[in-house]
Amino acid sequence: MPVFNGGPHLRLAVLSIVGQTFQDWELLIIDDGSTDNALQDIADIHDARIRILRDGSNKGLAARLNEAIDLACGQYFARMDHDDVSYPERLARQIALLESNPDLDVVAVRAVTISDGNELVGSFPGPLTHREICARPWQGFYFPHPTWMGQTTWFRTHRYASPAPYYCEDQELLLRSHATSRFATVDQVLFAYRVQNRINWKKLTKARWALFNIQLRYFLDSGQYHFAFLSLAAFAGRVASDLVKLLRQTLAGHQYSRATLDLAASSKWQEVLQKTLGKA
Repeated sequence: MPVFNGGPHLRLAVLSIVGQTFQDWELLIIDDGSTDNALQDIADIHDARIRILRDGSNKGLAARLNEAIDLACGQYFARMDHDDVSYPERLARQIALLESNPDLDVVAVRAVTISDGNELVGSFPGPLTHREICARPWQGFYFPHPTWMGQTTWFRTHRYASPAPYYCEDQELLLRSHATSRFATVDQVLFAYRVQNRINWKKLTKARWALFNIQLRYFLDSGQYHFAFLSLAAFAGRVASDLVKLLRQTLAGHQYSRATLDLAASSKWQEVLQKTLGKA
């Protein structure tokens, strides 16, 4: 769990790991030069399985993940961000899928999205099989990065790029590895991914451009010229969609309208939230 200014959400994220039904884990919290006091908020969580590592520098997410991969002692390596929440069964279900399918390298889980105020606001698209996840590499991979778990040996073979592309290190890694790897998603909502109340358009535009450049270079270098053209079309489509969202945000004064979510998903999230907060 790389941490940069984890703020008020870090404690909930850590407690969600402490509350896992699968208990044979080690949590590496790697501070990336934070300037807030979030780490002090978890100082009272006394658990020998938690290691907090600090060197005072700011290296970025990909570099910290590579450090964690090198430090990992277990057969499996999982990750999450400092402001998200893992449901109690997350690790157990991912391990079960990996062990029942030895050909799999990395697995994700289905996820819902939550606001800064812990309100349920939406969900991620959820392709389940390797074929579905990798069906349109020119468009990107719907394989939520904060939910990944895989063979530690796979992560050591397929390290994050250095220097990492801007906010799309996961897409670069998937693009580079998908042809020789096997991915899958647990068909169950086991994760809550936190989204900001307003889109940072400058950051989003820069990330869009970085992803397009990665895709274009990869497809041209591999001779997949039709995919290079399709990646250009996908980039144009994203920009057009972003402009529509920007217009709506400007007119409405906020980013997200609350999606219509089924009652079961809402009830489950409230159950997980209360159970995790109860460990505070």
